[in-house]
Amino acid sequence: MEFHKVNSFETFREVWSHYGYGENLVDLRQREFARIKDTVYLDHAATTLYPQSLVTDYCQDMSRNLYGNPHSHNPSSRLTHDTVERVRYRILQHFNTTPEDYSVIFTSGCTAALKLAAEGFPWRPQTESEAGSHFCYLTDNHTSVVGIRGLTSDWGVVILPVYPQEVENRAKDKTRGENVVCQTPHLFCYPAQSNFSGRKYPLSYVKGIQSRHLYPACDHQGQWFVLLDAASIVSCSPLNLQDCPADFLPISFYKIFGFPTGLGALLVRNHAADMLKKTYFGGGTAAAYLSGEDFYVQAANVFDRFEDGTVSFLDIVALNHSFETLYRITGCMRNIEQHTFGLARYTYMLLSSLCHSNRSPVAQMYTQGQFESPSTQGAILNFNLMDSHGKIIGYSQVDRMASLYNIHVRTGCFCNTGACQSFLGITNQQMRRNLQAGHVCGDTIDLVDGQPTGSVRVSFGYMSTFEDCQKFLSFVAECFVEKPVTVDQARLERLIAAGASNEETTVNITEVTHTAQEKKQITESSQSGFESILPDSQEGAYTLTNIYIYPIKSCGAFEVHNWPVGRLGLLYDRGWMVVNGNGVYLSQKRELRLCLIRPQVHLSSKELLLQASGMDTISVPLEIRTGIDARYPVCQSKVCGDRVKTVDCGDEAASWLSEFLGQPCRLIRQSPDFTRGMKKTSDGAITSPLLSLVNEAQYLMINRASVELIHKVMSSRFEHITRYSKKCAVKATGMYQCLYIYITLECNEITCNFHHSFLRRDNSKLDFENIISRFRANFVIAGVEPFEEDGWSHLIIGNIRFMVKGPCVRCQMVGIDQDTGSKTKEPLMSLSIHRRGKVTFGVYLTHHLPEGSTTAGVLCTGAPCFVKCTANTGDLPKTSGGFLT
Repeated sequence: MEFHKVNSFETFREVWSHYGYGENLVDLRQREFARIKDTVYLDHAATTLYPQSLVTDYCQDMSRNLYGNPHSHNPSSRLTHDTVERVRYRILQHFNTTPEDYSVIFTSGCTAALKLAAEGFPWRPQTESEAGSHFCYLTDNHTSVVGIRGLTSDWGVVILPVYPQEVENRAKDKTRGENVVCQTPHLFCYPAQSNFSGRKYPLSYVKGIQSRHLYPACDHQGQWFVLLDAASIVSCSPLNLQDCPADFLPISFYKIFGFPTGLGALLVRNHAADMLKKTYFGGGTAAAYLSGEDFYVQAANVFDRFEDGTVSFLDIVALNHSFETLYRITGCMRNIEQHTFGLARYTYMLLSSLCHSNRSPVAQMYTQGQFESPSTQGAILNFNLMDSHGKIIGYSQVDRMASLYNIHVRTGCFCNTGACQSFLGITNQQMRRNLQAGHVCGDTIDLVDGQPTGSVRVSFGYMSTFEDCQKFLSFVAECFVEKPVTVDQARLERLIAAGASNEETTVNITEVTHTAQEKKQITESSQSGFESILPDSQEGAYTLTNIYIYPIKSCGAFEVHNWPVGRLGLLYDRGWMVVNGNGVYLSQKRELRLCLIRPQVHLSSKELLLQASGMDTISVPLEIRTGIDARYPVCQSKVCGDRVKTVDCGDEAASWLSEFLGQPCRLIRQSPDFTRGMKKTSDGAITSPLLSLVNEAQYLMINRASVELIHKVMSSRFEHITRYSKKCAVKATGMYQCLYIYITLECNEITCNFHHSFLRRDNSKLDFENIISRFRANFVIAGVEPFEEDGWSHLIIGNIRFMVKGPCVRCQMVGIDQDTGSKTKEPLMSLSIHRRGKVTFGVYLTHHLPEGSTTAGVLCTGAPCFVKCTANTGDLPKTSGGFLT
């Protein structure tokens, strides 16, 4: 059989049907990986390559957004914090798990993650009454795993290397000492995929060790934990932690994406997190400590406890772009696995069948099987080349020749001495002799006494092409095969016949959310208080004057005169929100132009209209069917610290918002099958009302009398500053009420004119209705006395009953003009002055629907309102301090 005939794309397609991702790979390479033109890069197991669009998107993100230290609380720091938390969830989603089951601890890489797990593991030395901990590891493990024994050896821990065949061969049907209670913790480490040969070890080992049915756990009592080294497998294969719930999973992100480097993570199963020990505590890891005495309380979250100092937050931001780009190009990890395995299998089949003119094989392959299936073999080939007499050709010679052809491979032992010894047949004594001969890890001494000290490794990535395989095989044939080149036809046909399953395997990218909070029964305490409201004694005192809904959180108001009340609040109020390119919620604090978007809900046509000046109006449906319509993928976001399950509203809405706001963003809505309850109150009780995408409560109500008072305070301050600015034509020293505090200043005309114009600019358009719009209330009540609402406990509007849950704490968002998007310091400054530093305005309301009901009725403007006051109006209801946006 002629080599050039089988080294063709036609032969490849006969062997494997999965190639690419629906787009011409040549076009993809030219667009995203132009820098590797004329280069055959086959070292993806060391690091894969990053696409151009990833770096471009990341640079645009860095130039467009201000990211502060996530340990601060200013707006730029909150953006960083929210983005980091979004990326944590994205990582868990990638491994098909949730924050309820796993926590993500960022590290500098996989090795640092392994070291963190080893240092935190609660090793126990042997005592007279109890056996000590065991540290067990497969001999086919990376150096960074074996290196854990450097820590454990000084702690009296038993170190037990395990050969791969022993795990199942020495397994037992029944574990020894089942009736003996032993809590000694043991750790077993193994790779999901060998970085040497690409062999995939059964993921079932995780549960087998944890349940003590596999060796060595079956021989030793105690609690067995599993560390699954995922550094190699994650580059080209999916990993489902629901199927293999490893206790510790270390990873490096450059193995998956190529960028960023110097960033990894330790995924910790939450049930194992609390047992991890922490001695050193760095910045951000302590809930409290005293410098003068030995007192320290660790942070509550496991990632806060173990991320000493500030994480590499800009690299973490880059991860979001890495995920977006990878999934956009490939669709999912299953597609990458199918593509890369096909290339590796084809290369293995031809390389292992390649012969010299005397029919002797060209390559000695180091593999456990014969590339039968991607479930047992990754996209890695390991081999040594041989001359026509069967002698090994040193890997350094192969590496040098490959470089001449601009082919990039890896040579040596790949930081896996155990696998290297096993496949190459190197004994421990020979290893010591090689060291005496001057051979050390990473050098170019490839042969000692004619025997190899290492091998050649070829590995594929998601952007690898058939041409890479073809050029590599042609290079081997041209440089290392005695002519004429032949192919062992019988072996090749046997390998083809053995085959691997090539059934189409498709995985949709869906996010996983944990069990939703069940709807709670209405408690007696929530109903108490209404029976004492006497409508006839209050009639005519209060009226509902305005109703506003905010369909898209932080966008413009939609005023209505009658509107249904649903189980989450006003129907469709804050049912949608806008997220940036990193999936982080955008509020007016971060994007002022959101207030210029005027959404409208049309109940008759069941549409949400998006409107803004200069933009065509578009619509999105009010109702969607998740899980059926692929246009609306499920995702997860955060609102006021709560994780919420959301649904993407499609590319049309995303393009519209991105064009108007001038940055990549998408419209998402709360998933209809997700429920979210209010937070615990200060006394520990749990309230039952369900929430939309609001921050704190279902409704916000303000009192027109309170607005009028703040408006008068602002006008008074404006007149005060104006009067003093006219008097100060000459220098003088005095006490003036400037801004919102009294300060002593040497005043002159320039100074006072500055303050005058500053306040005038802040006050010029703040008429009464403008102030109302800034407080973004759902209900506006015509009350009697300013701030009397602070003392209310219950309220009836029309025939619907509400409970007052506490005051709304205000932030800088009330300084945003909802008509223009401009920003002022008022009315927040006047509110703070009048309330002596307290910046609460308006009260939160909740209501409860009868069990099984979906609506409570319809509210109409002009409806009468009846209130009940608390027994002690000075003891105001408490709130957790969030802001309604």
